[in-house]
Amino acid sequence: MDKRPSVTVLNWGLIDYKKAWDRQEDLFKKAVDLKIARRNGETNELPINHLVCCQHPHVFTLGKSGKPEHLLLNDTELIKKEASFYKINRGGDITYHGPGQLVVYPILDLDQFFTDIHRYLRYLEEAVILTLKDYGIQAGRMQGFTGVWIEGDDPEKARKICAMGVKSSRWVTMHGIGFNVNTNLDYFSHIVPCGIDDKAVTSMRQELGKLLDIEEVWKVLLKHLQDLFIFDVKNV
Repeated sequence: MDKRPSVTVLNWGLIDYKKAWDRQEDLFKKAVDLKIARRNGETNELPINHLVCCQHPHVFTLGKSGKPEHLLLNDTELIKKEASFYKINRGGDITYHGPGQLVVYPILDLDQFFTDIHRYLRYLEEAVILTLKDYGIQAGRMQGFTGVWIEGDDPEKARKICAMGVKSSRWVTMHGIGFNVNTNLDYFSHIVPCGIDDKAVTSMRQELGKLLDIEEVWKVLLKHLQDLFIFDVKNV
């Protein structure tokens, strides 16, 4: 590759899930449409890569392979918990997003990086693992599962700190990771997280016993993403 890809970094702050999903879909469609036009010889312009970080109000999302019964709340209970629920077009089962969780949506044209979804997922995991290491938390993977785990080699102690679900079309990605920084873990008791009914969830706050500066954590994570994927950052 002659030139390093550039990635526009967007910080949407605390944003309603549906609003963020619509924005994601818009960026994703523009990238795919531009890619099609390029392949048809209608333009030489490359699709623009984006990396979005944000937080969401309480929300449960169910992936394409998920089971609705993995949400343990009915409509009335959802209202009481001030939470919403969406069936969405990513892979994976059910998960929770909420304040204090760092959500990252890479909208990348993998043709500018590498065309390997498994490598893509492993790089996302690795960036989180390296970020946790910087804060003194030893984490890794758990055989047979995606995401990032603490003590993943011990089935009785394993606890998930970062969930992952992605979508890819024409090698353009969307959706991404939910990284528990200061997350209220009580909300995970209302689902079967990622369809796994015998594994715990955790957060950086839980592991370290203190609140973290989520913007600082994002900066550390971004640096590791940049090092792994090898791109130049454009801030907006």
